[in-house]
Amino acid sequence: MEINGELQNNVYLLRAAKKWSQQEVANRLGVSRQTIASIEANKYNPSLILAFKIAKLFEVEITEVFQFEEFDEEELQ
Repeated sequence: MEINGELQNNVYLLRAAKKWSQQEVANRLGVSRQTIASIEANKYNPSLILAFKIAKLFEVEITEVFQFEEFDEEELQ
């Protein structure tokens, strides 16, 4: 069984709600600002550990930060 899809995230929305800059979030997580920018742009999928740290930082469940959007092979064609 093959599963196709992509990881979606709400990091930007959560960050904006707290009025934090990308740099503030990066500093709190111990990563670069570029890492946060790449996650927000869906250009980089964080490690599971970083994903949990992000959820903890925003005081939400990990499923409120990241969702896997599945699509069918037929949708790709």
